[in-house]
Amino acid sequence: MLFPIAIERGDNDHAYGVTVPDLLGCHSAGDSFEEAMINAKEAIEGWLEVAVEYGDPIPEATSIEHHMDNPDFEGWVWAVVDIDLTPYLGKSHKINVTLPDLLLKQIDDFVAGHPGDKTRSGFLARVAMAELTRARKGA
Repeated sequence: MLFPIAIERGDNDHAYGVTVPDLLGCHSAGDSFEEAMINAKEAIEGWLEVAVEYGDPIPEATSIEHHMDNPDFEGWVWAVVDIDLTPYLGKSHKINVTLPDLLLKQIDDFVAGHPGDKTRSGFLARVAMAELTRARKGA
């Protein structure tokens, strides 16, 4: 899943600050832009580990556009961090799923063109998680 991050530029006296708007309380920093990016990934993974420990659902990442007009991030640099959610979902089970040929081709074409979805299974898991999150919000 691609999580948007907002990076506040640092200088000689201050580190680059990082906020993950989709994960409440997830922050990081680094002495350089590159270090801030690496530390952001570690912060997201740590946040997800704690959420899973407490049985909290994994939030769906939104797009950068969703956050760009937020005045709290005015002048910040935006980037995305690719996080494999598989380790946070529990043990995997192989199942048989029956899908029409055209739908299967559309899924495979989509996965091939979107780096956030590395496999057909990953795509199906992400879409299922998004639908479950949407249903929980509507309940």
